[in-house]
Amino acid sequence: MKYEKSCGAVVYDLQNDTPIVLVEYMKKGHVSIPKGHVEERETEVETAAREILEETGLTAGIDTDFRHEVTYSPEPGVQKTVVFFAAAADSTSSVRPQPEEVSALKWMRIEDAIREVTYDTDKEVLRHAASYIRER
Repeated sequence: MKYEKSCGAVVYDLQNDTPIVLVEYMKKGHVSIPKGHVEERETEVETAAREILEETGLTAGIDTDFRHEVTYSPEPGVQKTVVFFAAAADSTSSVRPQPEEVSALKWMRIEDAIREVTYDTDKEVLRHAASYIRER
């Protein structure tokens, strides 16, 4: 069995006290939230922050009080664990998709994002994050 680890975040902002999250339309055809592989000697938080910056052009405050982990098998013989944090965007206006991987970025209400993302694991993360963000 091959084991992989990625980290990412539910990047959010508040508009008129309503949380909005950033959704990625990937060039491979799926809709997701920022995440990527842990590089050598990187912490989970460093990976999440780097992936947000690389994929969206944004900096965000990583909130480690929200940590949600999902594990799945993307292909036979591979087990992947993805750790997600919540991340408050420093700005919503400077988004730019990473040309190699992301075709578009869109801010939307969490409920809309849950419907829009492709994978059930991302839907699960967004549901947990919605509760957490609203309590803050």
